[in-house]
Amino acid sequence: MKLGKTVLFSTVLAAGAGLAMGATDAHASETYTVQSGDTLSKISHKFAGNDSLVNTIAKANKISNVNMIFAGQELTIDGDAKAEAAPAQETKAAAPVQQAAPVQETQAAPVQQTQAAAPVQQTAPVQETQAAPAGNSSSAKEWIAQRESGGSYSATNGQYIGRYQLSASYLNGDYSEANQERVADQYVTSRYGSWEGAQSFWQANGWY
Repeated sequence: MKLGKTVLFSTVLAAGAGLAMGATDAHASETYTVQSGDTLSKISHKFAGNDSLVNTIAKANKISNVNMIFAGQELTIDGDAKAEAAPAQETKAAAPVQQAAPVQETQAAPVQQTQAAAPVQQTAPVQETQAAPAGNSSSAKEWIAQRESGGSYSATNGQYIGRYQLSASYLNGDYSEANQERVADQYVTSRYGSWEGAQSFWQANGWY
């Protein structure tokens, strides 16, 4: 009888320690690397199953424009915010959301490769000699517009819209010519510093 009680007590202690460790890990912050085609809304859905983390992620990572993030950018996801976003149903909701996230990534990756990298990379070296003398932003900007959409503000390709094939999330529902120009300038300035920088990147990679 004493031996049985000792074994039972040890089992209870081990289970309690496991639960304590699980509770500590559940609130740890995570670092997430932005994938091509990601938005803060998509990332929030990956971690919380809804849009509840959009503002929290933006604030934690000092993102002034919630519609503008870049592939390769590293974001800190607050573990406490995740726990608040999915309190009671965490065990039921978290599993399917995390299973769905890889499906979205595998769908997005091939679309972007087919749209830009494979076919356009063949034309980039041909046009490189023509673009090299162009030394101003307007020439580089027009160069990119012609390769992305043929210069059409109404061109669409999946989630990519307009003359500069910007993600619909960047345009925030406003597809007017003026907004396309404004957002394209903001995107290029923040990511490459100038349209010439964006053109050089495009020539090397087949996208910008």
